[in-house]
Amino acid sequence: MRSTRGLRDELVAHLAEQPFGPDAPESALRLWERLRDLAADGKLVRPALVDLGYRTVRPGAGGPPEVVRLGIAFELLHAALLVHDDVIDRDRLRRGRPTVAEQFRRDAVQAGAPEQEAAHLGVSAGVIGGDVLLTQALRLAASCSADPAVNAVVAPVVFDAATQAAAGELEDVLFSLHRYGEDHPDAERILAMERRKTAGYSFEAPLRSGALLAGASAEHAGALAAAGSKLGVAYQVIDDVLGTFGDPRETGKPADTDLREGKATVLTCHARSDAGARDALARVAAAEAHGLDALASAVAEARTAVRASGAVEYATGLAAELVAEARHLIGSLGLGPREQEDFAAACHHILHRKA
Repeated sequence: MRSTRGLRDELVAHLAEQPFGPDAPESALRLWERLRDLAADGKLVRPALVDLGYRTVRPGAGGPPEVVRLGIAFELLHAALLVHDDVIDRDRLRRGRPTVAEQFRRDAVQAGAPEQEAAHLGVSAGVIGGDVLLTQALRLAASCSADPAVNAVVAPVVFDAATQAAAGELEDVLFSLHRYGEDHPDAERILAMERRKTAGYSFEAPLRSGALLAGASAEHAGALAAAGSKLGVAYQVIDDVLGTFGDPRETGKPADTDLREGKATVLTCHARSDAGARDALARVAAAEAHGLDALASAVAEARTAVRASGAVEYATGLAAELVAEARHLIGSLGLGPREQEDFAAACHHILHRKA
């Protein structure tokens, strides 16, 4: 793949120019600085997959500048969704530092705003910031090539991925109503949500659009996308495991958010087949009314019960099955040795990552 250092240098160079214009107010410049810091600090998984998708059609050391622009579009889309996701999940930590919304909340507190108003201002800034990054991502996607005909084929893949991510995010939020009497979604519905929310824009669309940018047939791009979908769902399943049992020092985010927010994951779906774990999960929702200490205690108890139910083994086994299916699809494409090696490395990373 194109070197991570090279991709990061190109991303940083793009982010150096703020999008608000020469007369931007100080607040907008401060917002962009914080968005820039977040966007420049990612793992660059999506740009690397765009590059890999391109090279499955045109093998070589790396694609031309339009591949980089398309990859950066996906990285900015990812950053936009992270900013919004932090608002939705009420998280204050991302990649080991305060979220964009939290930074603005702290500004408001320092300015003398009451806590409730400061929290609202932080949320507002997070929504606005995510929108700014989303606009920049879509602008890049629509102009990644100098050929309008190419853009007409590639850009809709990015637009659709962003729309599907929104649909998946909404499902994810509404699934949490199971804490208050709604049925807990089954594993099939959860996996479908995770494909929309994460797998589509993180794996499926980067591979598909990179291949289309190189002039791939619809069949080739579709096969890559199908493999990417399975890899992306596996990635999210492992992310669910890390979101409950990962080390915050490695993941850069809290390990209690999913249980505290009542997230419906394959972990909780499997755990609910065990009466003790089901009761422990129910007590998390009940503890909300009794303060932070009671909630923290209930979350710790639920985490222990979920692990004892065998949910971690179930989830990691499911992820391994999805990766094996993806590898089978990839193997049927007749790729070159280097591209096969890069896919194998991606598969290994998904199953063994800690952050």
